[in-house]
Amino acid sequence: MPELDTNEYHVRLQKIRDLREAGTIPYADRYDRTHTSKQALEFGEKNTVREIPDIVKSPSKELIKLCGRVVSFRGHGKLSFGHLQDLDGRIQICFMEDLLGADTYKFLRKLDMADFVGVEGELFRTKHGEITLLVYKTTILSKALRPLPEKWHGLKDQEQIYRQRYLDTVMNRDSLERFKFRFDLLKALREFYWEKGFTEIETPVLENVSSGAAAKPFITHHNALDIDMYLRIAAGELWQKMAIVGGFEKTFEVARCFRNEGIDPSHLQEFTMIEHYASYWDYEDNMKFTEEMFEYMLKKLIGTTKVMIKDREGNEVEIDFKAPWPRKRYTDLIEEDSEIDVLKYDNADDLLKEIKAKKIQIDDAETLGYGNLVDSLYKKVTRPKLIQPTFVIQHPLLTKPLARKNDKDSRLCDTFQLLVNGWEIVNAYSELVDPVDQRERFEAQSKAKAEGDEEAMMINEEYLVAMEHGMPCMSGWGMGIDRLVTLLTNQDNVKDCVLFPLMRPLEEYTKKQEKMMEKFAKKAKKSK
Repeated sequence: MPELDTNEYHVRLQKIRDLREAGTIPYADRYDRTHTSKQALEFGEKNTVREIPDIVKSPSKELIKLCGRVVSFRGHGKLSFGHLQDLDGRIQICFMEDLLGADTYKFLRKLDMADFVGVEGELFRTKHGEITLLVYKTTILSKALRPLPEKWHGLKDQEQIYRQRYLDTVMNRDSLERFKFRFDLLKALREFYWEKGFTEIETPVLENVSSGAAAKPFITHHNALDIDMYLRIAAGELWQKMAIVGGFEKTFEVARCFRNEGIDPSHLQEFTMIEHYASYWDYEDNMKFTEEMFEYMLKKLIGTTKVMIKDREGNEVEIDFKAPWPRKRYTDLIEEDSEIDVLKYDNADDLLKEIKAKKIQIDDAETLGYGNLVDSLYKKVTRPKLIQPTFVIQHPLLTKPLARKNDKDSRLCDTFQLLVNGWEIVNAYSELVDPVDQRERFEAQSKAKAEGDEEAMMINEEYLVAMEHGMPCMSGWGMGIDRLVTLLTNQDNVKDCVLFPLMRPLEEYTKKQEKMMEKFAKKAKKSK
């Protein structure tokens, strides 16, 4: 973190005292603006604006009122210019001593970069052609005690960008636009679901049993019930399917999920997913739905299905999401890339021997069950090669404990993943609705967990009871939002598309908090 200029900090504190003594409230309760910066600029372009001499002679009574943060300020004797920034952008503002009067103009000395102000006045065009607001009145809305980063250097340190995202989005318009894109994308997806007759539901974040995906969960303790619980690792998969047992037919949820695993450019421990479930669909229906969704979303957001991204080597590649996308069988891809037919094996030990014989290195391979070992092999030899949108279909049965068995080949299940640029964007399948088969799969997962596979699922008796009451055929689908936005905005790391990514606390802040608590504890002890 950069060092604080304590002298400037105290100068700004003194300005706050001066304002209070002069009867000015430095932290206003509200401001009634008439235009955003964008609206004001559009108004100025469409309407005739007067010259400054005419404005000074007869100030208009129809004033434009703007508000935002002061991001630049410079004085030229009796004339001062600055820029006001809001969500829509920025606009130039101008202060004239001849118009404001000497005392009011002197008041501008109390303004600093980063302050929030409200200004009202009349638009004019400078000799350089820039639409500008000539200010008649200024209202301080909030005094800033700390300055913004230096204009020309801005924020360069990546850790500071993640820790102080609010400064990043103030100083870097591209960063702000990236997050606006993210939130517009979520809005577009919701609109698509609503148009297709889906119901948005909410499911628990805290669970008694960790299920819905192969992942290591976070564990917490519920004091009132005195039980350990798990933060969900998926967007309510089992809960959504139980809702369908209860009569809903098409559901979706936008959810924060948690996995206690490693950090890398495509993985975070806290992330956002969308999951949906549709009664009477199979995975083929869901693939068509996915193609339609992406075309709708991209045309709405950027007007085309073509996106420029960086590949693994940092080279720009054009990705075209126009449907249809190729379908490639998971086991065929692995065999092409490793010369291993994973369907020949039904246990981790034998498969691991073959992997080692091919001299393929997989981290912690000895601790993985069969399903996760197959998946690790796929991620090692195949996934990085899939750049254009590709449906990878029909995974081995033992890798997907919640997916429906394929009718033609009982070793496979009816699944697909959408791969783009080596990243898994969507995971989906025809759901397993046979409660007897599901119990057997859960038991196999429990065995793998007992043997050391921390990512294996736990058996969920409540879900099995729900299934036994009758579950319609259906297909389910999950997509990581952080990863998708990272891809579409051409970023290198998912943290660049998470507004406030989790960071280790700064030691200086931790120590400060500890000292404060010690101080209060001593005072409390003395008072007793």
